[in-house]
Amino acid sequence: MRNQRHWPVRGCACCDGNTLSLTGTALSRRHFMAGAGALAAAGLARPGSAAAQATLTDKPHRIDVHHHLSPPTYIVASNAGNFGDALMKNWTPEKSLADMDRAGVEVAILSVTTPALSFTSGEAARKLARECNDYAAKLRADHPGRFGSFAMIPLTDTDGSLQEIAYALDTLKADGIGLMTSYGDKWLGDPSFLPVMEELNRRKALVYTHPTAPDCCVNLMKTAQPVMIEFGTDTTRTIADIVFSGNAQKFRDIRWIFSHAGGTMPFLIERFVRNPLLVPNAKATVPEGTLAELKRFYYDTAQTSNKAAMSALTAIIPLSQILFGTDFPYRTSIDHVKGLRECGVFTDAQLADIERGTALKLLPRLAS
Repeated sequence: MRNQRHWPVRGCACCDGNTLSLTGTALSRRHFMAGAGALAAAGLARPGSAAAQATLTDKPHRIDVHHHLSPPTYIVASNAGNFGDALMKNWTPEKSLADMDRAGVEVAILSVTTPALSFTSGEAARKLARECNDYAAKLRADHPGRFGSFAMIPLTDTDGSLQEIAYALDTLKADGIGLMTSYGDKWLGDPSFLPVMEELNRRKALVYTHPTAPDCCVNLMKTAQPVMIEFGTDTTRTIADIVFSGNAQKFRDIRWIFSHAGGTMPFLIERFVRNPLLVPNAKATVPEGTLAELKRFYYDTAQTSNKAAMSALTAIIPLSQILFGTDFPYRTSIDHVKGLRECGVFTDAQLADIERGTALKLLPRLAS
């Protein structure tokens, strides 16, 4: 019997303030500083260098592809459904703009965080998707040149998804479509999603994915929230499902963005590459090899702007496939600007591509 789902509380020990709540536990500023010191000792965070401080005065030019909004109707729905955290519920456009300005971010492509529409279904899901997408479009109109959006669709509802794709891309001119990595017990290579994938491929859509916890693993560990382990793991699952279902080969015009540097995929790369050797049926899904498919996808830097993660990602993925992402409001933009510079992996020219150049190739409207 499946465990009752409790939507995970998102949280991060790197947010500003004297205290914040993580799954009901108060984290003092003293404990935060101790954690920051541990990160620094591990070579994952070294705030305060002259090079990092210089970025504070940069002319806004960066493009953030992983930045969350909370439309008013979504907050109402989260309260009614008893899920969500304070950072999500207290979000405002002004908070986003202030964070962007502090770190030289010109444009943030907005998306609703997990669980997106997975807590509802039917007409209620269609209605909420429409309201949230309309709200994102209004923000874009009210703040010219500052926001874009990845539209929500009710993926488990094929007709509803096809209708919302048409409305979001044709009427609202959204920048792309936002999906969760899984829906209940289905990942993005599932056959039930084929009609939607066919339409996204026909439109050559930009599809951003955000991790969540699948049914199997929401309450799996009492000692760790899903955000700690399952989010990265679920990103890896859906990458594998897209590749080894044959969808990556079949729908070559979908432009995929995966969050958090591909989750655990870079660490598991040898197993990805060897899978066609171990599973004969997998060979047909990757005729040019697994790496050829993985190198076509895009990956953002949200919560992975450190030497360990970026070294692993760049060991297998071309720099041309890496995009700047921050996960605001769960992390700040300046965290990532500093982290990318201090990790010692990139040159200035490469950072310019990660933070802007590659996004402009995917979203040429932002160049105007």
